Amino acid sequence: MKIVVTGAAGFLGSQVITELLKRKDAGASPIPFDTICAVDLVETSVRDPRVTSMVGDLSDAEFTASIIDSEVVGIYHLAAVLSGGSEENFDLAMAVNVDGTRNLLEATRSSGGVPRFIFTSSLAVFGGTIPDIVSPFFATQPDSTYGAFKAVGEILVNEYSRKGFIDGRICRLPTISVRPGKPNSAASSFASGIIREPLNGLESICPVPHETAMWLSSPRVVVTNLIHALSLPAESLGTWRGLNLPGITVTVDQMLASLETVAGTEARALVRDEFSKPIMDIVCSWPAAFDVQSTLDLGFVRDTSFDEMVRQYRDDYVK
Repeated sequence: MKIVVTGAAGFLGSQVITELLKRKDAGASPIPFDTICAVDLVETSVRDPRVTSMVGDLSDAEFTASIIDSEVVGIYHLAAVLSGGSEENFDLAMAVNVDGTRNLLEATRSSGGVPRFIFTSSLAVFGGTIPDIVSPFFATQPDSTYGAFKAVGEILVNEYSRKGFIDGRICRLPTISVRPGKPNSAASSFASGIIREPLNGLESICPVPHETAMWLSSPRVVVTNLIHALSLPAESLGTWRGLNLPGITVTVDQMLASLETVAGTEARALVRDEFSKPIMDIVCSWPAAFDVQSTLDLGFVRDTSFDEMVRQYRDDYVK
C-alpha cells in the first residue's frame, strides 16, 4: 500500500511526506500505508527508505499513468503552477493545473483502485462580489487564471468522486504564512516575505495597501489539516467534496504589527511599500473571511493568532 504525493519537492509536499512518516512511526497514520511515491520535476529532499522519487511531468499522460497502480491508497495532488506564474503563462498553467490534474484522475480511474484523493485548491476560486463572510456553499467566480483552473480541478475531482472513481477531498487552502525558503511565483508570496525576510535581517517589499485583509494559516496548521483530510471517512463529506480549510483574518497592517511585537522596530523598518497593481488586482479579489464551522466540526483546526504564527517561524527557522 502506498501514498502518492505530487509536488513532492516543494515546501508543502516535503512537509506532508515528513509528517506522514512521523505519524506512521508513532502508530498514528491517517490511513494504513507502507511506502510513499514522491512525484515532481526534481527529486524530493526527504531521505527515507520508504520514500521513492519519481521525476517527471504530470502533463505527460504516459508518465502519469506509470506512477499510479492498484496499490495506491492515497493521493496528495499538490503540484501546480501558482497564481502569479499562471497569470504570466496561461499555456503552462493549463498544461500543469488542468491537463496534469485530469491525467492524474484518469490514471487513477484506470488503476482499478479507489484511493482517497486530496486536491489542494485555493481561495482564488472566488471572485466577483464577495460577501463579508464566505459560506461553505458560496459559488466560485474566479478572477484569475490560477483560480479558474483550480475551479476546473474542483469540478473534476467532485465528478470523479460522484462516479466512484476516486474518494476525493477538495481542500481550499488559506494563504500560508509564514512560509520558509525563497519567494515563489504566488501573488500572495509577500504575505510570507514581509515577515520572513525581516526576521532574517533582510529588506522586503509590501506590494499591497496595509488595509488589505487576507485569510491566513501557518504551515504547521495547513499540514495538520491536510493529514486530517486523508483520515476522514467518505460518509462525513457529503455529495460536494469541497472544504474551506480554517484560517484567520489578518490585515497587512496587523501582520506588520505582529512582526514588530515579535522582532522589534528594526525588523519592522526593513519592510517598505512598493505597490504593484497586478498583485493588488489578484490578492484583493480573494475573500478574507469564511464561515468554517462545518470544517471545524469535522475536526480541522485553526491558528490562534498571527503573533503566534510569526513566533512559529522564528522558532523553527531563524538561526
